[in-house]
Amino acid sequence: MKFIDEAYIEVIAGNGGNGVVSFRREKCIPFGGPDGGDGGNGGSVWAVADENINTLIDFRFSKKHQAQHGEKGRGAQCYGKYGEDLTLRLPVGTLIVDTETENVIADLVEEGQKVLLVKGGNGGWGNIHFKSSTNRAPKTATKGQEGQLRNLYLELKVLADVGLLGMPNAGKSTFIRSISNAKPKVADYPFTTLHPNLGVVRVAHSKSFVVADIPGLIEGAADGAGLGHQFLKHLQRTNLLLHIIDISPFNKENNPLQESKAIIEELKKYDAELYQKPRWIVLNKTDTVDEQELQEIIEIFKQEYVNSKIYTISALNNEGCQNLCLDIYTYLEQQKNKDDEFNLKHDPRFKEEIKSNIANECIIEQDARFINFNEDNK
Repeated sequence: MKFIDEAYIEVIAGNGGNGVVSFRREKCIPFGGPDGGDGGNGGSVWAVADENINTLIDFRFSKKHQAQHGEKGRGAQCYGKYGEDLTLRLPVGTLIVDTETENVIADLVEEGQKVLLVKGGNGGWGNIHFKSSTNRAPKTATKGQEGQLRNLYLELKVLADVGLLGMPNAGKSTFIRSISNAKPKVADYPFTTLHPNLGVVRVAHSKSFVVADIPGLIEGAADGAGLGHQFLKHLQRTNLLLHIIDISPFNKENNPLQESKAIIEELKKYDAELYQKPRWIVLNKTDTVDEQELQEIIEIFKQEYVNSKIYTISALNNEGCQNLCLDIYTYLEQQKNKDDEFNLKHDPRFKEEIKSNIANECIIEQDARFINFNEDNK
């Protein structure tokens, strides 16, 4: 299936049905009075996050999505049937934006998350609502309201814990094949990866994390060189970036250090927040250099990237990959614990509990002082 990560669609809610003017006409029953029913409400359009969907291809070619209209009312106080709601199932990680106001309507980040996109119109009132002591035979009914209409922009940002960054043919696809169940295309020419790939890495039973591989970047990607840098949006939700660098060969004509700086510069041009994310340096293809040359390369990168962790691997031979994955999982767990602790401290319920505990301690302390005072007076 072709990977599509953005689409423009139009969503239209159903119109409410009209109310009707009707009077009861039945043999032997004079002055039957008004009995016009209300129109049914129009159907609404909802969006639901579905983890079984991983592309927006269904919305690239199907632009218009409309819910059902409500039926008009009938006599004998019969109400019109409500229009059925329309539910759009979207991949988890989809950002929904109103193209006119540029406001974010929803960010679907959890399975089953449901959001109202447009609301159906209310049904009109029948003449039964307009009868009174001075108006026994009203001939008035209201029309149903029109349903809302919106033009939306859908943008899919894959959900992953770790993102892979690097030049074409740096070995990102080989690395993700080596450590996960993902099977991206691998070939000896640039830009073999044309769309993001996700892989689940299991370091132990019930211990895993998700890695995202995106197409390679080259210098000038911000200006449209190569495949551009639009795929970087799939790294914005990650907690850690792995900068995969091909260290074979290490010479003036093909200098991995300069290439790595160019990639980081493209990252900075795209998004300052993404540039600030934790980034580890992973020197790949160590099997192509000898031990002495490898140590020299490591020292060069340590001098340049002082604040970054540096790892050496051979994705093809799976050397060093296991230790790297274990360190990644440990780091992610530490970050998760910090986030949980931060959220707990800023939870209003937690603050109230602290206040309650402080109040109880003050009461206990006052009681203790009172007891000591009485004992002294004795």
